[in-house]
Amino acid sequence: MKTKPLIYTIALLSTAVMLNACSTVPLTGRSQASLVSETEMQQAAGLQYKQFLSDPKITVINNTAQSRKVKEIGNKIAAAVTKYMNNNNYQSNIEGYQWEFNLVDSKDVNAWCMPGGKVAVYTGILPVTLNDAGLATVMGHEIAHAIAHHSSERYSQAMISQGVGALLGAAVAKSETGSQVFQQLYGIGSQAGYLLPNSRKQESEADRLGLTFMAMAGYNPQAAVSFWERMAAQKKGQSPPEFLSTHPSDQTRIRDIEKYIPEAQKYFVK
Repeated sequence: MKTKPLIYTIALLSTAVMLNACSTVPLTGRSQASLVSETEMQQAAGLQYKQFLSDPKITVINNTAQSRKVKEIGNKIAAAVTKYMNNNNYQSNIEGYQWEFNLVDSKDVNAWCMPGGKVAVYTGILPVTLNDAGLATVMGHEIAHAIAHHSSERYSQAMISQGVGALLGAAVAKSETGSQVFQQLYGIGSQAGYLLPNSRKQESEADRLGLTFMAMAGYNPQAAVSFWERMAAQKKGQSPPEFLSTHPSDQTRIRDIEKYIPEAQKYFVK
């Protein structure tokens, strides 16, 4: 088969896959690749979460004011998310969710939410959150990643990228050396041109959804700007160039958040 017809065939196959294996992100309405079962993702996440919490190197903090606050804010956001999903015919997005919120003793400035609602907040981020609204900003953002099924989407993107990369490599390589060079170039191109931009898109989408979810839970979304400004100050100029980063630059993120606040503010009730 000649190179051009094969490339055209690959393009058509990729388009067919995307059209027949897509889902829609709540609130934003964005279509996303969905080649992996969310149930499988939740099962794997539940197992990993349990293993993480039982790791002897991990200390889960319980029965403190901070740990209770993490659970309180998390449960409020989860209740708001559930209400929004049920009222807007997105019940399937949270089917099987069993929410858990844990505070972990760590100096890392971090928090995350696995598929199925498994949340961890590290103590290292609390000095940056400062208050309830700051913590709600973080937890709303991380929960939004799970609600938007970003883990499933990234997994699907990797499958598509690897599959198309192998086929294209076979189409254009004329020698073993040429094949090796192409695979190296495709690795760079797929990261900077496809996977990373999609990751930045997911981060921005999680910001947008997170603002709305925190507002629904009774936390003023305007507080998100101050939180991300404090986060930016923590980095001290160590961020990579935006085009090689999985996250938007601090300036881009704050600018976009300011743009999303009026939308979220509609849901805010003190």
